[in-house]
Amino acid sequence: MRRPASGAGRHAAGGASAAERLQKVLAQLGLGSRREAEDWIRAGRLSVNGRPAVLGMRVSTQDQLRLDGRLIRQRAASAGEAVVLLCHRSPGQPLLPPRARRITQSLADPASSAPAPHHENDVSFAEQLPRRIGRRFISISPLATADGGLELLSSDGTLAARLQRAVGSLPMEFTLRVRGELSDAQRGAIQAGQLDSGAQVRVEALEPAGGEGSNRWYRLVSVGASGAQLRQLIERQAVTLTRALRVRVGPLALPPTLARGRWQPLSPEQISALLDSPATAP
Repeated sequence: MRRPASGAGRHAAGGASAAERLQKVLAQLGLGSRREAEDWIRAGRLSVNGRPAVLGMRVSTQDQLRLDGRLIRQRAASAGEAVVLLCHRSPGQPLLPPRARRITQSLADPASSAPAPHHENDVSFAEQLPRRIGRRFISISPLATADGGLELLSSDGTLAARLQRAVGSLPMEFTLRVRGELSDAQRGAIQAGQLDSGAQVRVEALEPAGGEGSNRWYRLVSVGASGAQLRQLIERQAVTLTRALRVRVGPLALPPTLARGRWQPLSPEQISALLDSPATAP
């Protein structure tokens, strides 16, 4: 009969039916990916009920988990609890606190290095959410802090990873404010989608959307471009991008009635639509 690697490797307190692998639990709490959790276990940074964690062990909500000595608060998911939030973020406000941003960057490209405009509230969007919604969040395809509009947050690390893969193949629509009017040559270069690295992103549409004075608005639809790539795509044409707002991700549009700084939970049907949507151009 096979013996566990150590006493700490046995099923932890709680029924076996309620127990989950430690890596999965940490990912669902939004602390990091399962691979990151495995690295923490190997490095001896995780403990369960005061004993070192081992790979493959299972835990329940009754167990005491600690990372680097700090208690990890578990909470049982209530029936019908929303795990994905659609947020309307103001340009310049951080979406996540600094520690959570590092977790998100394991799922997506780092945010743009463009300086963010001043915001009257330096507290991140996620920190302003009610505690009953969750304490830790991962962002799906985040924009640069300087930009804003539609953002997606999940408290479930496993679901966030699935959504990150899914939205990477979906069209995203932006409204862009630039200084001055784009020339035909600039519009053509932007639609070509070439980045500084030589890689290309798909730009499905780039259309004028009004404006006056020194500012002009444009509607841009791209597939697979991160927030940092979008900004680079515009600015490499010697264009000053003063604002970028995301208004749609695949079948999910920013509701016109959702004010800045507000959020709403996605229904199971909306989450499924994101995961199952074909990558079709508008």
